[in-house]
Amino acid sequence: MIYGSTHIYGDNIDTDRIIAGKYTKTLDISSLATHVMEDLDPIFHKKFVKGDIIVAGDNFGCGSSREQAPMALKAVGVSCVISKFFARIFFRNAINIGLPVLEIPDHDIQEGDVLEIYFEQGKVFNKTKSKTYNATQLSGVMMNIVKEGGLVNYLKKYKTYQI
Repeated sequence: MIYGSTHIYGDNIDTDRIIAGKYTKTLDISSLATHVMEDLDPIFHKKFVKGDIIVAGDNFGCGSSREQAPMALKAVGVSCVISKFFARIFFRNAINIGLPVLEIPDHDIQEGDVLEIYFEQGKVFNKTKSKTYNATQLSGVMMNIVKEGGLVNYLKKYKTYQI
C-alpha cells in the first residue's frame, strides 16, 4: 500500500517542468532531487514530504523522452504519480525505473487530499473524501517490473536467456 498527501498539477506538464534540462548533465541522480518541479512550483521542496503523491491532469510527462524526469521524482521520494493520462514515453520510463504510476481518467482529487493506494489492485482510496477511484490496470509484467524496483532488477531476477 502507498500512503501520502497529494500535490496537484494541471495538464501538459512536460519533462522540462519536472526537471529542467540544465540539471540533467550529471550521473548523480540524488542531485536531481533538489531541483524537482522548481520552475513549475518554486515551493515544492518546502511543502513536499517523502512519500507524497503527485496528481496531474492529462498528458503528464510530455515533451522529451528524458528519463531523468521519473528518476528525479523517484529520487526526491515521490511514492506514486497519478494522472488522467500520461505521455507514453514518460509512462514507460517510470515503469522501467520502478516509479509507480496510475492512470485515473476521471477523478476529483484535490491538493492535500490523503490517499491510500492499493497499487496491485488499481484502487485508490481518498481518505479525505471517503471516495474510491479505479485506475487503469497495469499488465502483469509491468506490475512486476515496478515491484522489483525497475527493469534492470526485474531482468536480473527473471533472466531466462544467456548473452
